[in-house]
Amino acid sequence: MLAQRLMWIVWPAFLVAGLIELVVFGMFDPEDMHWFGQQLALSRRGVYTVSFFVFWALTIVSSSLTTLLSMSPFEVNRCPVSVDQRPANCTQGDKEGGCC
Repeated sequence: MLAQRLMWIVWPAFLVAGLIELVVFGMFDPEDMHWFGQQLALSRRGVYTVSFFVFWALTIVSSSLTTLLSMSPFEVNRCPVSVDQRPANCTQGDKEGGCC
């Protein structure tokens, strides 16, 4: 389930980051960009690469928040440890495994 959720997050973020990259660098040339008044020290390819990973990280955060907010309260509050392996003071449901 974790691998599936991870792909729900990473793959759409990858596609959107690629689209953002096309849109941004379709309008701006990396050679004309400045950072705090200084010319960027990276080559064009370097700017494209760094920008893509920044866009990808931002869209991963967005997709992660969407995935988190789409979870039901049961998924968020359930105990990841099976009933027979829980510590004695666990408050996640009773000893028979019933919860909520």
